Amino acid sequence: MTPASDGGRWKGVAPSIASYWICSIGLVFLNKHLLSGTGAKLNIPLFITWCQCLTTVLLCVSLSLGSRISRIFPRFPALDLSPKALISVLPLSIFFVAMISFNNLCLRNNGVSFYYIGRSTSTVFNVMLSTWVLGIESSQAVYVCCLILIIGFSIGSQPASKENPLSMQGAFYGLFASISLALNAIFTKKVLPQVGNCLWKLTWYNNVVTVVLFLPLMWLNGDVDRVSANPPEQFFWQLLFISGLFGFTMNYVTAWQIEATSPLTHNISATAKSATQTLLAVIINREWKPFTWWVSNIVILFGSSAYVYARHLEMKMEEAEKLKNEQTAKKLKTN
Repeated sequence: MTPASDGGRWKGVAPSIASYWICSIGLVFLNKHLLSGTGAKLNIPLFITWCQCLTTVLLCVSLSLGSRISRIFPRFPALDLSPKALISVLPLSIFFVAMISFNNLCLRNNGVSFYYIGRSTSTVFNVMLSTWVLGIESSQAVYVCCLILIIGFSIGSQPASKENPLSMQGAFYGLFASISLALNAIFTKKVLPQVGNCLWKLTWYNNVVTVVLFLPLMWLNGDVDRVSANPPEQFFWQLLFISGLFGFTMNYVTAWQIEATSPLTHNISATAKSATQTLLAVIINREWKPFTWWVSNIVILFGSSAYVYARHLEMKMEEAEKLKNEQTAKKLKTN
């Protein structure tokens, strides 16, 4: 297919990738600002995350009702609260709560410049847990890539110095966030059929359960008492709502990018976005980073890129094997 004949398709590629980058990078920097400013003084990381999930729930309700009332609203599925679906989504929501909580704690302790390093092991845990939970075997090339990522994380998590302060607690939060992210991805695959393979319904159910799960956690952590005793200013609430909008929009732009390109291109885009995000954080915050930090990011970027390529080869082999089996079955049926 020539570029001229494929022009219509490529018109949707650039906007989808740009939207994904803007929303994803914007959300990370917004969360860091919320967690470092008034949020840090009040020490309310769980309350911030709860408000973002509540925003998603309210937006789902608004879009669902709006799509029924007027054609101006985008098509959105009808929402319900099926007890069976709620129970099936519960394990996913538990890992989702852990993922976003550890993500924010990692951002609060070490900032955006460490975020890429802290989350780099999510691929490693995804491969390991996919084998244990789903029984999916990976190639030797994938395991080598995982080893490279572990080396990169180890280099970037060296003890702190005066020139390069690093919270080891924040590094562990990043590690726990990676484990939770891997489990969240795995259980998303398992739970999605329970809601008719509809991503928006899964988003709805997951955030409804998450909002409920966060209530006792916020109470035990003292977030509610701190907010009640010292209510934040209006600007903080505005930023919090905007971050919730960004979080909700991420569901759409991620699916849009995958649809407009491919899952492989989405992974490449996400890897490049993370690297760019890290460099932006260093430049904007005027941070000084040692040689080992740069080496760590380069190793992780290489390992991530190699992993994407290795998975691409695996997918091609799987497709070729599937096609071969289908052709064999047709021949046997014909005979």
